[in-house]
Amino acid sequence: MTPLEVLQKVYGYDHFRKGQEEIIQNVLNGKDTLAILPTGGGKSVCFQIPALLKDGICIVVTPLIALMLDQVYQLNRRGIRADALHSGMTSREIDVTLDNCAYGAIHFLYVSPERLKSELFQQRVAKMNVNLIAVDEAHCISQWGHDFRPAYREIAELRKLCPGVPVIALSASATPEVQKDICEQLHFKQGYGVFRETFGRKNLSYAVREEDDKDHKLLEILRKIEGSSIVYTRSRKSTSDIARFLFMNGISCTFYHAGLAAEERQKRQQQWVNGQVTVMVATSAFGMGIDKANVRTVIHYDIPSSMESYYQEAGRAGRDGLKAFAVLICNEQDLGVQKKILDSEHPDKETLQRVYQALANYYSLAIGSLPERSLDFDISAFSERYRIPAMDLFNALKKLEENGLIQLNMGIHLPSRAIFLANKTEVYKFEIAHQRSENFIKGLLRLYGGELYTHYVTIYEQQIAKLLGMSVESVYKELNYLVSAGILDYQQRKDNPQIMFLQPRQDVRVLSVSQHALDSRKDQAFEKWSIMAAYFRNRKMCRTRFIQRYFGEESDKRCGTCDICLARLKGEHAEEEERFRQHILELVDSTPRDVEYILNVLDPEEPEQVIELIRQMVDYQELKYLDNWKIARMDYAG
Repeated sequence: MTPLEVLQKVYGYDHFRKGQEEIIQNVLNGKDTLAILPTGGGKSVCFQIPALLKDGICIVVTPLIALMLDQVYQLNRRGIRADALHSGMTSREIDVTLDNCAYGAIHFLYVSPERLKSELFQQRVAKMNVNLIAVDEAHCISQWGHDFRPAYREIAELRKLCPGVPVIALSASATPEVQKDICEQLHFKQGYGVFRETFGRKNLSYAVREEDDKDHKLLEILRKIEGSSIVYTRSRKSTSDIARFLFMNGISCTFYHAGLAAEERQKRQQQWVNGQVTVMVATSAFGMGIDKANVRTVIHYDIPSSMESYYQEAGRAGRDGLKAFAVLICNEQDLGVQKKILDSEHPDKETLQRVYQALANYYSLAIGSLPERSLDFDISAFSERYRIPAMDLFNALKKLEENGLIQLNMGIHLPSRAIFLANKTEVYKFEIAHQRSENFIKGLLRLYGGELYTHYVTIYEQQIAKLLGMSVESVYKELNYLVSAGILDYQQRKDNPQIMFLQPRQDVRVLSVSQHALDSRKDQAFEKWSIMAAYFRNRKMCRTRFIQRYFGEESDKRCGTCDICLARLKGEHAEEEERFRQHILELVDSTPRDVEYILNVLDPEEPEQVIELIRQMVDYQELKYLDNWKIARMDYAG
């Protein structure tokens, strides 16, 4: 099959988007590839299609569990076998998944960068027929990037385990400095290809509104622009406050943040995707991996901390190619607040030592010990127990994560999973010996098939209960009975935040955190914030050109649709109208003229513009119509 045939058969699209086909061909030619595509530009297709056209398995490195699970779900839905390794899995689940990858049952394996370092993973990868290594969100590899993850810098080690296998790195928001760092850190081989699509979006109109009454302006925009919208705000509390204000003013909306239960998040997301509600008010936790093309407006109620974040979030508008709007509502007071927040997001080493010691005490970890799997984490209880304000605690945990000591997953929904530990013959014998389980086992197989014998399958207790006419509580009991009998491994769903230690517990006195590195990252963060402040204060440069220049793309063309360009055009029209006005007054200074004569002399590109101007001059009593419908000055007495 050709790449186009795969695109049509598997994905249902008639043609490639701009740049995709060239990227795919470069990968198929066995060359390392860097692809910089805008948000919604179809990055996944660029590595999935070449991997499908080759024998073997594609290893996909990605930093977000939620995005990882969504990609796996989308591939499985298309009939393509994919699986993931992440911190929420048991050692048995990881073992089974890696076995299936080694024996050719899986086509795509999604992994977090931290997982690559495990001895078990490295042993099994050597047995796999790896055809491609894909690095998503590749800007995380660079210390100059806005989302630095130290583990990304060790991805190059995977190349030693998979000699000759090409690498494709993908990002939507990498500056030239970061692009160079990506290629170097991933040890790209000579002859590699770099593909960049323009950071300009012809259909996306950027605007900044400096407002003290932000609620009123938000309401005005949402009433003016029809269609689906996202409103991004800084805090969880403000999502509900803004949504309540909009609802009271007749706007169909809901809100979303990571603190909501997984089922509630999923429900609200689907309501918005399906068009049951028009506006989603959310923190930055919303939007990654969501495929909704007809978003007409993305509004930032608070100024983002970096141009990368803003570009990525604003880019979720207008993916269908139709006219869309990205609006930042801000004021000088907001800039001061954001500066203080940014300062608090960069705690010093002493604070990190205190939080790290508290974590060690919380989980009773001895120096040198390393838990094999992730641990449940109640941030509120921890905050109260160790008297650390919740926001200070969260910021410290993120810094410990940034320094490669822990991995923090906030409220990732992991559905229930199960696998038979016995083969078909043994399960059949168990059914005969335990009649109470016969119908239940048959029900499981009817719902989820023979895959239950080969790999962990996502199961739904309510679905089982409905099929078998049981209560959900009875389903839980029966599943746990099969577990106690050694027939089944059953992992009940999780919604709680998780913490995973990535290195053996250290003595805080020699904690591997550099104050110099912390200061450097803080300086970088403030530099990025200063660019956003400049974007807000900008009153001269086209917004699209401002964004393009930040990402290293020079353009001498104005977009013509942002607030800066529209103001310029309005000013140019005003100057042109004033010239026409003076010329008309001169033409009729002593002799009345008809409209046709005036139009012939002025020869405007848009005659209707001059006709409307004449009407206005009559209304303002600068001109008058005579009985013969000729135009004269008001003081003409002829």
